[in-house]
This record gives sequence, structure tokens and C-alpha cells, in this order.
Amino acid sequence: MVHTPLMSFQRHYIFLITSILSSCIKKDKENINTTKVISTTKVKKEISKVKSKFILTEKNSMDYFLEYDKIHKENVVELDTDMGKIEITLFNETKFHRSNFLYLSKLNYFKSTQFYRVINNFIIQGGNSDNRKIWKKRKSIGKYLLPVDNNHGFKHSRGMVSMPSSIIKNPHKLASPYEFFIVQSTSGAHFLDGDYTIFGKVTKGMDVVDKIAAVDTDDLDWPISNIFINNVKVLR
Repeated sequence: MVHTPLMSFQRHYIFLITSILSSCIKKDKENINTTKVISTTKVKKEISKVKSKFILTEKNSMDYFLEYDKIHKENVVELDTDMGKIEITLFNETKFHRSNFLYLSKLNYFKSTQFYRVINNFIIQGGNSDNRKIWKKRKSIGKYLLPVDNNHGFKHSRGMVSMPSSIIKNPHKLASPYEFFIVQSTSGAHFLDGDYTIFGKVTKGMDVVDKIAAVDTDDLDWPISNIFINNVKVLR
């Protein structure tokens, strides 16, 4: 698909809305002491039927993924993209981020999302789209952020998979759970170390990552011809 002026406008709008939505998520100080922890029974029930109408929020997401981590031990996924397949091993050390990625994969969230930010010799970033259906998916799953978990010694070397943070009014760099980026640079992106959560590594398909990184992009680093993630399959 080739860009049109309208699509460029839509993409500027997407980046603006993404920033605004992310910045709106904050804790209500008056309710901190009265927040109820969701029961383990309820969490397990919702996990067992992953396609339920259960909505994730700032208040319940951490408890939910803590229980999800105990039940779902898979850690290898395969991204089927327009330019080939990419296999990723998810790190058990970053339990919330691993569980989040598994959860979204099993809900088929990533289907029809795109690599929307591509910078050769740096990163490729995916999980977003200019299609309104993706925003409807997000609404049905929930609105939440994930805390930075960077105390495991992982570095932003080539092939590492990391989670970007919300852009506006986010001094703690809380992570946007629906998006991810893969370090493509041969020398890594180590100036990002300590600021973002590395939760996986490409184990097969770095040639595909390089192909994606080499495509032509517009002024917002969005590929001129869209590159879709057709599916994310949990392998084991």
C-alpha cells in the first residue's frame, strides 16, 4: 500500500492520540489505600478463557499478569510478517512483560498491526497501525501500562526485543504494552540500556529484521509500503 496525504495525516493523528492516551493513565492517590487486589480465583478463571470480556486496567493488570505467569510457561513466539518470519525467545526474568506479550498474542492482538517506525541501523518498531480496528482491539483488551523491569543485566544488543515507553508526561518511562521494538544495529543501541525493558531476543529471522530495516520510509519513519504482522504464533 502506498501513502496518500490523508494517510500521512492519519498517522500524525495516531502518534498524537497514542501520546495523549498513554499520558492519561495515572493512579488516583485518594484510592491507593482502598484498591482491592483481584482474587487469584478470578484471575485463573479469566486466564483459562483468554478471549473473555475481562478488561485490564492500571489497578488489576499487575496482579493478573503475576498469576498468568504461573500458569502460562511458553516463551517462544513466531512473528509472521509480510517480509518473512521472526522467531523470538521471551525472557522468563521479565515475567510481566513476557506474560503481557503472550496474552496479547493469544488474543490475536498483533494480527494486522504494522511495523510503523523503521530506522535502518537502529530499530524496527511494531504493534501499532493506522487501522481503526486495532484501536478497537485495544479498547476491548484494556488501558494500562507496565513498569520498567531492567535489573536483569540485559543490554540493547543486536536482536534484543524491548518495550517502548509512553511519550508524554511519563518520567518513569512506563511501557506501552501493545508495542515493541527490535534492535537492528550491529553495534546495538546501548544508550537505551537502563531506560527500557528488554523482554526477549530474536533467535531466528534477523535477516528478515534487516530487510524490514532497509525499506524506504516517510518523515515519520513509517514505511512507504506498509509492512504488516500477519500473525504471532506461540510455538512453545
